[in-house]
Amino acid sequence: MKIFIIYLIIINLYGLCIMYSDKRKAKKGKWRVPEAKLFTIAYLFGSLGIMVGMKFFRHKTKHFKFVYGIPIIFFIQLYLIYKFIYKFIYNFKLINY
Repeated sequence: MKIFIIYLIIINLYGLCIMYSDKRKAKKGKWRVPEAKLFTIAYLFGSLGIMVGMKFFRHKTKHFKFVYGIPIIFFIQLYLIYKFIYKFIYNFKLINY
């Protein structure tokens, strides 16, 4: 569980940094980060970092698939994490019912 939390922190920081980098490249007219890479990071539980990067750097906020897709991925991942934690606690009887 501890390793998963560390992974979540790292992947979300990476997502935030990649959004910052892509925004800088967009302003300078340089080669950009492919949207497929941004979605791959989001699928790998980095959706929170991508979403925060969108809001904080005002990047990809006019793209329908980012404005709606990234939050949908985020909420699905929240649900999956909730179900995993609930199952973990229930199966190992870490709480009394």
